[in-house]
Amino acid sequence: MYLTIKETAEYLSYPESYIESLVQQKRIRAIFDGQQYLINKDQFTTHLQQVEKYREIVEEILNEPIPEDLDVKDED
Repeated sequence: MYLTIKETAEYLSYPESYIESLVQQKRIRAIFDGQQYLINKDQFTTHLQQVEKYREIVEEILNEPIPEDLDVKDED
């Protein structure tokens, strides 16, 4: 349920320094247990779902064929 900064960085595929800076900026909620910061894993569920949905949309757009232009006429 709770992850350390190192585990969170591995889970999200980000460098540890980036996760540390987000914790210090209070952009990621974390608790300090006296030795280390602990981060609730569940707070990233929505973020990861949104990233996956965005990735699917981009992939769908990139795989869509380019329609022929109706204004192009053969002038031979």
